[in-house]
Order: sequence, then structure tokens, then C-alpha cells
Amino acid sequence: MKMLKLMCGASGAALLWSVPAVAEDKATDRANEPVSANASNMSIAASRREILVSASRDTDLLENEYTGSFTVIDEEELEQRQTRDIADVLRDVPGVAVSSVAGQTQVRLRGTEANQVLLLVDGIEVSDPGSGEFDIGTLQAELGSRVEVLRGPQSALYGNDAIGGVIAYDSGRFDGFGVRLEGGENNTINGAARWGVDDGTLAASLSATVVSTDGEPNARAIAGNGLRDIGRDSYTFSGKLSADVSENFELRATARYVETEGETNDQDFAFGSPTFGLVIDSPGVGFENKAIYALVGGRLETLGGDWTHDVSLQLADVARETFAPFGLTSETESDRFKASYVSAFQINDEGGITFAVDYEQEGFNNVATFDDRKETENVGLVGEYRHSGDRFDFSAAIRHDFNDRFQDTTTFRIGAGYELTETTRVRAAVGTGVKNPTFFELFGFFDGTFVGNPDLEPEESTSWEIGLDQTFANGDAVLSVTYFNAELESEIFTTFSPPTFVATPGNRATESEQQGVEVALAAQIGPQWTLNAAYTYLDADEDGVIEVRRPESIASAALTWTAPRDMASATLVLRHNGDAFDNDFSAGTFPAPLTTLDDYTLVNLNARVEIAEGIDIFARAENLLNEEYEQVFSFVSPGRTVIAGFSAAF
Repeated sequence: MKMLKLMCGASGAALLWSVPAVAEDKATDRANEPVSANASNMSIAASRREILVSASRDTDLLENEYTGSFTVIDEEELEQRQTRDIADVLRDVPGVAVSSVAGQTQVRLRGTEANQVLLLVDGIEVSDPGSGEFDIGTLQAELGSRVEVLRGPQSALYGNDAIGGVIAYDSGRFDGFGVRLEGGENNTINGAARWGVDDGTLAASLSATVVSTDGEPNARAIAGNGLRDIGRDSYTFSGKLSADVSENFELRATARYVETEGETNDQDFAFGSPTFGLVIDSPGVGFENKAIYALVGGRLETLGGDWTHDVSLQLADVARETFAPFGLTSETESDRFKASYVSAFQINDEGGITFAVDYEQEGFNNVATFDDRKETENVGLVGEYRHSGDRFDFSAAIRHDFNDRFQDTTTFRIGAGYELTETTRVRAAVGTGVKNPTFFELFGFFDGTFVGNPDLEPEESTSWEIGLDQTFANGDAVLSVTYFNAELESEIFTTFSPPTFVATPGNRATESEQQGVEVALAAQIGPQWTLNAAYTYLDADEDGVIEVRRPESIASAALTWTAPRDMASATLVLRHNGDAFDNDFSAGTFPAPLTTLDDYTLVNLNARVEIAEGIDIFARAENLLNEEYEQVFSFVSPGRTVIAGFSAAF
């Protein structure tokens, strides 16, 4: 732990550095194009050439070379939708379900649990080893950032956590200075600033984002309840570096500090209360999270660039506290250290092989309850082959993990894509995924209330998909349709065994199945209009019982108008969640029965106008129709909010 703290302190120096977009931890020059503070809209044709940096352990892939399902949300789309919380724009991605309450925003891919999705931020694994999740509600969109989502198991490349897929946030390269400031209802203030320079051999940037709001009630307005505003303050500071030391050797580093403070409400479990089982106003209840992330690495090219060697070190140090009027209610410390070596050899212009080895150590201490640090260690060996031809693409990866606390596992992924015509491409993939038990599940959280189970086995998944990508309207529109099917074994769930009914996790003997269809459309409608739409049908159940917080149908559409010379723009976003199910704790029975979370449709509208070169003013209305809805049982979601501000880029 002392070495970890020393490394965290040393990483502070990296706040003056910049690194290109990375997958896992490697650098890429993003086609040597830094994001300018005055970047313009991208066409559909250009977006189809976007580089996927998270789809391989070594090389970057063009979209039409990848054999799986993916979505790239570039910096222009984030700006057009005036995205501030990355979780919001993920609602527009096929296969993604988002459920958000104060203090925890969860993202599920293709019906998996939130802790079965790998989150990478500038190549760093950011999940909390204690819970296995990352509160993506704390991830704010920086100027010039982008997001990649790979759907389907990626454990063959990344190991533990990637059963549902990978969400990779990339803060990008930046050249110039940009600032954004906005405010609105509920005393909301959002701000972002970034400075960067890129001369081809040296790239550096500094970034800061802040969000502060008094919030509004998230408890139902019954029996004098639902009056307490739930606010939060979140701050992010980051820095990146990429430097070409010589013609064939590059150094890189990145560091990030995130601090979030917020208010929360408890649920009422006092028998006889009119609000039993419901969320209630809880003055003085809240949380504080602090996290430090850092990565350093180097990349050496040999044999004229055909054989590359990449070494990197990364760490995460996360501290979480919850409190009530009488003091701390929980305090945890989690950390992760990871070292990786990746060696890749380019066989010819169409293919190459990659070997990687990862060493990872995770630590956890439930300070307030046990004050007893626990650790796990893992060594993973990865082999990957890629072929990208004129019409046929093929990829295969296999990984073997040596675990000190769990059984060793082997995972794989095989994918292929074939262009039937110049406008029609079919693809298919099959793979396996693994998720190790978390420290909470192994050792418990509250003594006598939630007891851990050190004999838990890893969860394992097998998945396959088949898809079709169709380009039409002379290349101005792309339609993608994918069918997927996955089966999960040894799912970890919580039991309440009599006579004490103390909660403890166990492995299910039955299988959990997820299947569905994903549809995505991207279209350029004339010179001024673009349309992005997505639809997901999901059938997820555990031994015939419907899984909670997974809507059967999710749809979204974003229509953007841009004035000539980009002097103004406006975007209308529609997001629909169909009926979903959740546990009804107000029923007073055990186990809690399922109840329906009603469907809802959110309408967001925004606009911007350039008032001078590089200076814009903008405004937006979120939940324009003031829809009343719940994403989690009895947690009321925000109503209509109006925000306005300005941005400047030089």
C-alpha cells in the first residue's frame, strides 16, 4: 500500500502530460489528427472510417475491419447533443440500458449486470475492485472526448469484467484552448476547460470539468415525503502526454483525479410506516468518493515498424465514504495495480499476430467494518490473430488467466466479416466471458447484515451474434442489424437463508439467458440534416424469471440540423424506455415480488448560435415534456431542466 501511495504521488507530475487515444493502455495517433478546439462536423462517410482503439490489444482497427458489434460516439456528436454526463449519451447506444439514482449510475450491456461491463478511461480500468462497478454518473464529457462501445464478450482480450462488453472513454488529443460554462435551474453550474498542444512529436493537454447542482427530490411525494433536494458536486482534473523520444520510441502518460460529493436518500424499512419499502427524505445522508488513476508506458518499433513492443503500468486508488447524521456509515479503500507487455508482429499488409501478458493485483479494505485488507492476484496470457482483406476480415483471440484465489479460466473470441457487395457486409462472432467475484461478495460488507462467501466461483458466459451492415443512399446512410444470444453460468446472487435471513451471496445452479435484436441507423439527410437512431429488443431471464431493470424495448433518435458554415445548429433527441421490472420492497413480503416500472419517453431539445469566431451561445431543455418516471423502484427521476451557457475555442 505504501508503494501504491508513492506511485499515486508521483503520478501527479503526469498532470502536465498527454497521451493519444488508447485501448487498454496503448497509444494511437488517431490517424495523426488532433482534435481542434474549432473542430467541425463529420460526414457519415468520414465516420465510417473512424478508428476503433479498444477492439485489439495492439493495433487500431478501422470500423469496416472489426468483426463484432460496436458504436462510436465522436466528439461532434457529444457536442451536438450537449452531452455533459457520459451516461446520458449511452442511452442512445443499441444494447445499453442505463439506470440512475443518486450516488450510483449503472450501465448494462445486452442484459448483463453492471459489474460485468469493463470501463476504460483513457486506457485505464476504472471499476472499484470492492463492488466491481464504476459509477459512470461521475464521468463528465471533456472537450474533444469520444466514446467507444464494444458489445459482446471481450474477456479474450481484457480478462475479468468484460462479459457484456467494453465501454472505452477517450479524452482525445487536443490542440488549442477551449472553455465552456453553463447554468440553469436547481442552481446548476457546469464548466469545462482544456488546453492542449500537438506539434506531431509532442502532445500535451490539461483538462478540468466541474458539475454542481442543488438537485431536486428523488422520493415519491406521499405522506409529507419527497421534499428534500438531492444535490451533488463533482470535479475532474486530468493531464496527458505523448512524446516521440526517437523515430521508433514513444513515451506516454496520463493521470486523472475525480472527487464527487453528493446527497442520497434511504429506504424506509420500519414496519407499520406508510412509506415502508419506499425511498424517503433522509436529511444528512450522503456520500463522498475520491479516485486517482494513472498510467505510464512506452512503445518501441523494430524491424521497420513490423514488430512492436509496448510496456505499461497503470493504477487506480479509490476511496468511498457514506455518512448519516450520526457519522460515517461505511468507508472502503480499493486499489488496483496492473503491468502489461504487448508484442505484435505484422505478418503482411493484411494480418498480424499479438502476444500479451498482464499482471494485476487488486486490494480492498472495508475500513469502517472489518479494517482487514484483502488482496487478489492474476496473470493473464493473451494470443490474438487478425486478418483484414479486401472483402474478408477475420480475428481470433484466446486468453488464459492464472488466479491465486479462483479457478484458472480460458476464454476465446472468434469473429469474421464478409462484404457480399460494395454496400452489404455480413459478420458473425462467438466468444466467452468471465467475471470473478468481487471483494464485497467474497468478504461481506456489513457484519451481521451482508456476510461474504469466500467459496464463490467466477461467473462464465458464452455468447454468439450474427449481423448485417447495409449502406444505401449513395453512402449517406448505414443500417446495422444484429441478433445476439448469451448464456451465463454460475451467476452470483444474494440469498436470505432462514432462520436468520442474513444476506449472503451464492452461485446459481441454473442458467441465465439473454437474447435480442439491435438496430442502428446513421444517415446524412441533405447537406444540413443528420439522423442517428437505435432500437433494442431484449429478452433476459434467469431460469424463466424476468431480470430486473432491463427494459424489453429501448429506442432513441437524434435529429440534428446544422446551418451553412456551421453558424448555428439544433438537435432534437427522443429516448424511449419500455416497461421494465424491479423488486417491490413495499409489499412487505419476502422475497420482494416484482413490480412494473412504467415505460417513459424523454424529449431533449438544444440549440447553439455562433456569435463571433470561435464563440457560441447555447441552451437546452432536458425532459422537455416534464415526464414523471422511475428508473429504479420508488426513486423519482429528474423533471424538466433548462440550461444555458457559452463556449469559446481558440
